Formats: sequence, structure tokens, C-alpha cells
Amino acid sequence: MTVDLVTSSPLGPAATDQDAKALQFIEDMTKNCDSIQKNVLSEILTQNAKTEYIQKWNLNGATDRKTFKSKVPVVLYEDLQPYIQRIADGDQSPILSSHPISEFLTSSGTSAGERKLMPTIAAEMDRRQKLYSLLMPVMNLYVPGLDKGKGLYFLFIKAETKTPSGLVARPVLTSYYKSPQFKTRPNDPYNIYTSPNETILCVDSFQSMYSQMLSGLIYHQQVLRCGAVFASGLVRAIKFLTINWKQLALDIETGFLNPKITDPDIRVCMSKILKPDPDLARFITAQCCEGKWEGIITRIWPNTKYLDVIVTGAMAQYIPILDFYSGNLPQTCTMYASSECYFGLNLTPMVKPSEVSYTIMPNMGYFEFIPHDSVSSVSNSDDSPPQLSDLADLELGKEYELVISTYSGLCRYRVGDILRVTGFHNSAPQFKFIRRKNVLLSIDADKTDETELQNAVEKASELLKAFNTAVVEYTSYGDTKTIPGHYVIYWELLVKDPGYGPSPEVLDQCCLAMEDSLNSVYRQSRVADNSIGPLEIRVVKNGTFEELMDYAISRGASINQYKVPRCVSFTPIMELLDSRVVSTHFSPSAPLWVPERRF
Repeated sequence: MTVDLVTSSPLGPAATDQDAKALQFIEDMTKNCDSIQKNVLSEILTQNAKTEYIQKWNLNGATDRKTFKSKVPVVLYEDLQPYIQRIADGDQSPILSSHPISEFLTSSGTSAGERKLMPTIAAEMDRRQKLYSLLMPVMNLYVPGLDKGKGLYFLFIKAETKTPSGLVARPVLTSYYKSPQFKTRPNDPYNIYTSPNETILCVDSFQSMYSQMLSGLIYHQQVLRCGAVFASGLVRAIKFLTINWKQLALDIETGFLNPKITDPDIRVCMSKILKPDPDLARFITAQCCEGKWEGIITRIWPNTKYLDVIVTGAMAQYIPILDFYSGNLPQTCTMYASSECYFGLNLTPMVKPSEVSYTIMPNMGYFEFIPHDSVSSVSNSDDSPPQLSDLADLELGKEYELVISTYSGLCRYRVGDILRVTGFHNSAPQFKFIRRKNVLLSIDADKTDETELQNAVEKASELLKAFNTAVVEYTSYGDTKTIPGHYVIYWELLVKDPGYGPSPEVLDQCCLAMEDSLNSVYRQSRVADNSIGPLEIRVVKNGTFEELMDYAISRGASINQYKVPRCVSFTPIMELLDSRVVSTHFSPSAPLWVPERRF
């Protein structure tokens, strides 16, 4: 039943009664931001009062912010890792959470190059589902009629492992897609996907992508929005179409599924929707046969109103290629979340990607903020906890690093996200995501920092010693002009005996050695997901990095403080480097990645 379109919500006219309730929930949360945060912290500390971690700090039952901030330190993952490892090894005592740990959510980025394990409890899934339920009511304010068709979303699960305790460890989205909340979600005309669940829940990336693309083509007239979680995922899907359109069209023409699709559940579900349709096959062939891919999304899915993808942070590099593929359709970013916690949503989803801001929902966890200008001085010592700002006390225009405390047991945990306050909705601040702290390179879900890149260069350099050769300088960038994107590393070499330098084959092996040294998220993306291409080393002429310094100094850099940037993106610098390349080398094979590896 349609509600009163004038008085339904301060955010705007709600499309349905259910939407009106969701929008009112957002209003209630953001109007009472500080009191809700106070209650959330009290609930977390009460729930976990008898855990080993909370008792360590001698709160003695206190649940107020002043006591909490004065006694509990701000921590990094490395500080919590011994506690988490005990849980992973099978210790069932209440270490971090009084509720049983239901699984571990994996996130990239330990100093050892392995995935972080984020403990979570069953109740968190309902909290995440609540945030998901707010997304379409907000979108319906801006795009009418989304109940009249389907969403073409490319969603994937990834390989999971079990810890010695028997608890599963997997990415947060894999956890969600395998949950009853997703698999048995109620029928909602605003949230109907072209992809059957079985196609999403297949761990084989080719079979999953193929069957999801085939489903999207079958329903091409009904598609009203296209998306993936990250922009890189949608770019990869369109590239897949450019490679596989002939076989996809043949399947549609004949009504027979590609024999390469062997997953029995996919074959059963696709048999229900795949019927011979020569007209549709001819249409797809006509759109693809000339190899012209500009505007391909709106040509094949002509009723698409927008793209639903994350294009903030590192994903902003994919905006131009998505504009090319879609004919400049709006690119919406609806939600802000991580493995550690789901944070909030975008209340104005149709703004330009450069203007996206997220409103943190105060019921999701307890949030604190380190002013970014003082991040480097934050001490993690037990006797001098830093003074952090609360959610309701932030200043417009300032940047902060996010710190969270969750129901699952994380306390004053530094997420590493740098956010800028761009405004307020009621009393709740709105944030622009600036960057992930310390991340240099990112193509898909991978995050490589300077230390990890340095370690990879050092490992690869070992292969050069036999040829009396060393890496003098290096820098890098993430090349997303290729699909999939890949890491490019510029090397300047010192070859002490030019007659006995490393061969092209040795330098190819250096590429592979670097990849073998990178974290498991990167290696899984290369091996299992095919979302990152082979690493490339470009050897530049001797003296190139001196020229790079001269250029920086000519633009005002101090010669005394100049440091070689370990990642570059500025076009004139890229052009200078590329003009000095003397040879290029690629990994000859995929790096080592074993899905059965246990934590």
C-alpha cells in the first residue's frame, strides 16, 4: 500500500509503507546520535564484562565513556592477534566476546602478509542485514519504478578455510551470501536479481561469472540497474562479455548450456530459465560482433538507470572505463562497510562519485575518531591512552582515523580508514572516504602497503645477485587500463658486468618472486578469482630516478627532503618513466596460493 507521499519522511516521499519505516529509522538514529552511541557502548561493555580482555583493564563493571577511554588502550590488529589466535586454535573461554564466536571474517593486511581474522558472533548478521534493508528505501527516493524490473548484480563467493578450532574463516561477503538472511530472503519486488542464488554460490569463478552473465542476458529487457560490490568487479564482468559473447549467444540460440559449466546446481537452475531464443542471440551478436564496446551496457541492457558499485577510494580509478562502457550512467555508492564492522550508508546516492559521503549509523558499533593531524603521535601504551573524539563531536572539514568497538569483542580497534567530515544529517556526521591508511597499490580487494612492496622487491632482488646486479631504485602503480588490472613496478638496475647481466627469463622470474611475496588476498585474486593480471616489471634507463627527482624539485620539492615516491599516478611522471623503459617483463606463471591453507 502506498503511503502519503508528502508526509512520509523528512528524507523525502517514501515509495511504500515499509520504506517509510526504514526512512524513519534513519531519522531516529541520526537525530539521537550521541545518546545511541552512549547506549551502544554500555551494551557492549555489559555484554562482554566477563571476558578476559575487558577484565584485563579493570573496568570493574563500569560502562561509561570516561572510564572506558581512560583505561582501555587504542590497539592495532597485532595487539589483538594473540587473543584471536587462541580462539582460532580452539580456546572456547570468553576471551573477547561473551557470546560464542560463530566464524572469522577475513581481511587483508598483516605485517606477515597473511589475512587478518576478525571474530564475529551470530547476532552481527542481523545487524548487517538491518543496514542492507535501508539501502533500497533511500535509492527509491531518487529512482522511481525499481520494483518494475530486476538488478543485474555480479556477486561472488571466495574460497574459505577452517581454523584448527573448526570455525570457518572467509570474507565477509562470502559469509553474507551463504547466510540464511541472504539465501532465504523474503520476496521483495525492489530487490530481485537476475542471478539465481546457485550461480552466486558457486566457488568456481568462471562458472559463476558465466552463468550470472547468461542470466543477465536472458533478462536483458528487465534489467533496471547493473552492479557489483567493487567497480573492478563490474569492469571484469564486461571484459568477460567481450571475450565470451559468442558462446553465450550460442547457448541462448540453442537453449543448451555450455558444457564447461559442470556445477550440478547451476545446471539445474539454468535449465529453468534458458530456452531457445534465436532473436535474442542475433541481438547479442549484432551488439558484440564488431568489437565496439563503448556504451555496451546500455546497448544490451537498454533500461538500465544506474550502476551500483563502490567507486570511492582506490576504486575511483575505474570511473573512466565504466563511463565508457555505460555511456556515462550514474555510478552510485550506497554503503560503507568492512570486515570489522558495517558502518553506514549514502543518503544521497545519485551524487557524482567525487561527492559521495557516508552517514555512519550509530547503532552499528561504538565509534571514536583520531584527528588525522595527530595520528602519528597516537600512543598505544597502557598508561597514556590518547584522547579521541566521539561521533557527535566531530568538526566539519577535518580528517579523522576511524576507531571502533564492536559487539563481537573488538575494543578501540584502529580500522585504518581516513575520513573527512563533509556535513551532517541531523546530529550524525557525514564522511568522505579519503583513503586506506598506508595502502600503496590496490586493483581489486587487494591492499599492498609500502612495507610489503619493499619486502617483495627485496625477495625478487635475491635472484639478481648471481648476476652481480642490484635494484638501485623503484616505484610502482596500479595499471587499470588492462583488464584485469595489474601491478607495474619500475626498476632501475645497477649491472656491474654488462656482459653478464640478468636475462629476460631471470627478470620474468623476478616478477613471479615478487608475486609469491605478496599477501594471500593478492595471490587468491591472481589464482582463483582472475581479478588481477600478472605483475609487470619495467626496467628503465640508468639515471631515470635522478630525472624524477629533478622534475620534483622543479615543481617546488625540497632537495633535502625529497624521497622517491613508492607509488605514482601523476601523468607527467608516468610519461617520464614510460619514455625511459628499456625492457618489460611479466610473471611467467601464477604465484603459489593454496585454498586449503589453515590459519
